[in-house]
Amino acid sequence: QRDPGLIGRLVIEDAPPLLPLDPPRPAGVRPEGEPDFDWAVVPDTDAQLNDPDPTARERLAEITAPTLVIGGGPTSHIDQKQLTHLADTIPGATFVTIDAGHLVHTTRPDAFLAAIRAFGLG
Repeated sequence: QRDPGLIGRLVIEDAPPLLPLDPPRPAGVRPEGEPDFDWAVVPDTDAQLNDPDPTARERLAEITAPTLVIGGGPTSHIDQKQLTHLADTIPGATFVTIDAGHLVHTTRPDAFLAAIRAFGLG
């Protein structure tokens, strides 16, 4: 962290592990019509998922902000064991599972808000 004082608390929501996808995600094809998500970020996101910067994973232990890692549980496509490992790597991080799938804040907004409030936000 170049400026650790800029982040008071950190919440990581069902984030993919900082490991290369195996197999790699193929290049996406823009859906017809207007997608319900920001298509412009897809190529960059896929590139990061396929070949993440290894220094990001190596530097997790340097995070000093209180950190809450929220996993979406068994219905998420994100490997929850990798999320618990992520939380274990960040000093003092707390891991919470909200059985909601990948989009925890959308699928279970009340539980998501309760978790971040219990963490000291909001």
